[in-house]
Amino acid sequence: MAPNTMRAEEKKHFGGNQVYKTVPFKTSNGSDTKLASNGGEPVISSQMRAKVPQWPIANERTAEALKFLYMSGKWSFNGIYEQQFASGFAKHHSCEYGIMMANGTVTLECALKALGVGPGDEVIVPALTWVATAMAAVYVGATPVFVDIEPDTLCLDPVNLSKAITKRTAAIIPVHLYGSMADMEAIMDIANCHGIPVIEDCAHAHGGFWDGKGLGSIGTVGSSSFQQSKNMASGEGGICVTNNKDMAEKLFRLKHIGYDMDSSQGKAASGPPAELLCCNYRATEFQALILLNALSDLRAQTELRDSNAKYLGRLLEDVEGVQLQSKGRKATLQSYYNLVFLVDPARFNCESALNLMDTLRAEGLAVDQTYGPVYSHMLWNVSPSKYRIAGGECPVCEKVCAKNALTLFHPWLLTDHEIMNAIAQTFRKLVN
Repeated sequence: MAPNTMRAEEKKHFGGNQVYKTVPFKTSNGSDTKLASNGGEPVISSQMRAKVPQWPIANERTAEALKFLYMSGKWSFNGIYEQQFASGFAKHHSCEYGIMMANGTVTLECALKALGVGPGDEVIVPALTWVATAMAAVYVGATPVFVDIEPDTLCLDPVNLSKAITKRTAAIIPVHLYGSMADMEAIMDIANCHGIPVIEDCAHAHGGFWDGKGLGSIGTVGSSSFQQSKNMASGEGGICVTNNKDMAEKLFRLKHIGYDMDSSQGKAASGPPAELLCCNYRATEFQALILLNALSDLRAQTELRDSNAKYLGRLLEDVEGVQLQSKGRKATLQSYYNLVFLVDPARFNCESALNLMDTLRAEGLAVDQTYGPVYSHMLWNVSPSKYRIAGGECPVCEKVCAKNALTLFHPWLLTDHEIMNAIAQTFRKLVN
């Protein structure tokens, strides 16, 4: 989902406005130009920007199928499209079971409930993620514990994770942020050593693979979101994937008012256990059908994003002061829900990368800011007594968000090398 809009006082804390120095710049054809914000020609023209697909992508195939579904009158209750999509998505990500739900927040909540997490427990989450990751812990009565991130992947730092574990730690939720991958090898080693279950938050990572394994299959359970802006989108929607049959059964009951996986509409094969308080978090057949059609495009789109990101990364190697967010250490295929630029503001003669946003936008590059630390987000209205910041602070997260990180919406990676060349040229223009 799109990065948050900050309050005025937060913008002041994160750098404020800055006056940019304009210098002559030689383009590849030898002509002089100046920054577009000062009247020059933008590097990325409107014709080039037109190559970036509108998201989500609509097509007649899905529209016709939705019309057929509408006329059928079979719109919900673990329908055929839901079953096909849940099974196909799980298989794509190296899992046996897929349990589709209404959105990617209740998937996290249900995963915690299925693990028995509740009041008195702590749930470790990264300091940089969307607020829903931490809110899920609050919803089940547990205490979120924020842990600092790695400066290159921007994902949960295993060293800090190890230090944050207490006797109350009941679950760990690493987030594959913007499609980059948390170090699942190190995280699983730590978790297994302490006997702590791991919920992979894969909301940004559809189609991603770590060391040949689909994301979501490495921890106890994986959670994904299909909100409007995600790499796979159905307006809203979510899914849990797992290879644990008992976990799958609990998740199904939790989202399906207690019905078990063998139930038909109105006829429960058996009731839920007394300790499992179940809800109605069902998705609709309309969501499932949209996603089932999108699943057929997932591999090709993920490979194109990954290929273009690799190409752009090579181009930026000779641009001093900017690099891409690092890929996961054992990433086989990275999905890139947004492209993150890590900028050295001193090289651009400003206090913060955020000061560059208007200048980059004027050049045609539609960058935005990251979420910011969860505990500083305007939507995080949880009392300080109900969460904990491990070590008392998360300096890497706060610095990266305030000084270094800019994001670009993932459809830009569904274009071509001309656009990637133009993105690199834009940064060259500013750094010169």
